[in-house]
Amino acid sequence: MPPPPRCAATTAHHSLLGSPTCFARPRRRCCPVRAAVAVQAEAQAKVSLIRIGTRGSLFEICKYDSPLALAQAHETRDKLKAAHSELAEEGAVEIVIIKTTGDMILDKPLADIGGKGLFTKEIDDALLQGRIDIAVHSMKDVPTYLPEGTILPCNLPREDVRDAFICLTASSLAELPAGSVVGSASLRRQSQILYKYPSLKVVNFRGNVQTRLRKLKEGDVHATLLALAGLKRLNMAETATSVLSVDEMLPAVAQGAIGIACRSSDDTMMNYLSSLNHEDTRLAVACEREFLSVLDGNCRTPIAAYASRDKDGNCSFRGLLASPDGSTVYETSRTGPYDFDIMVEMGKDAGHELKAKAGPGFFDSLQ
Repeated sequence: MPPPPRCAATTAHHSLLGSPTCFARPRRRCCPVRAAVAVQAEAQAKVSLIRIGTRGSLFEICKYDSPLALAQAHETRDKLKAAHSELAEEGAVEIVIIKTTGDMILDKPLADIGGKGLFTKEIDDALLQGRIDIAVHSMKDVPTYLPEGTILPCNLPREDVRDAFICLTASSLAELPAGSVVGSASLRRQSQILYKYPSLKVVNFRGNVQTRLRKLKEGDVHATLLALAGLKRLNMAETATSVLSVDEMLPAVAQGAIGIACRSSDDTMMNYLSSLNHEDTRLAVACEREFLSVLDGNCRTPIAAYASRDKDGNCSFRGLLASPDGSTVYETSRTGPYDFDIMVEMGKDAGHELKAKAGPGFFDSLQ
């Protein structure tokens, strides 16, 4: 009697093992397929120890995709795995993609659709509802208040705070001919550009980094400015035509800093995050955000600030408040010990100084 027919998968599998035993059990065909399904089901059943919430999309072709946010989430995941052996296991850390309103409405300025919180609200909601354990944010997108029940105990080491100038025809803003169009969604950049180069025109220019570079190449604008930190995290620093010093373009509050939030009741996550915190960055960000808070900054108010440790180990702070058209600019600076309480007071005092200089009429005009 001839042997029973064999499936291709079974034959290949057992020829590799050098075993003919499957011939005696013809009902168990395609064993490797079943094994693969079982392994997949086991992997899916494994519960992650940490779920990281971030902006972004699983599909790079999506026009709402945020590759930079995903890069920041991956950086956080890698640092957690390196610091804690139990998190290095496969599946221990999961990245959860959360679409935010700010990512989906790209044809309007942020000020017209609600401001910075549009990049964090949905992620904060997921955190409070327990759908994620920690939330990774670009600190410059985080409002000066945090939702009740959340805490932000960790800042990763700060990246380069400077802005990159990107243009196909000129090497700097100064070289752009009068009437050239610069694309930027940032009122901070717009006001500083127009203050120094009033002959230029600045238009709203939103979308992820790749989208903005494509629009530039297609001729929608003559030039654009992007945060150098983002380009570096995307391994795209070579796209910068030149880099503006902080004297040429004072950065946004907390530019280049990644913040990680968790529920204030979650001691386990706070312990994990404390191992990643970079204290110099946390103090600098706190100083800048206090300055922003005093000025009640929103997306209709061009505000810039930068706190850093100088060569003597002290905190050097600069702050700026401007009108969107660049016609009015107020600046201030401070120097003091690199100490949390002192730096917070330094940012607060600088904010009150510029608020007094501007007067209430200045802020009323921005509403």
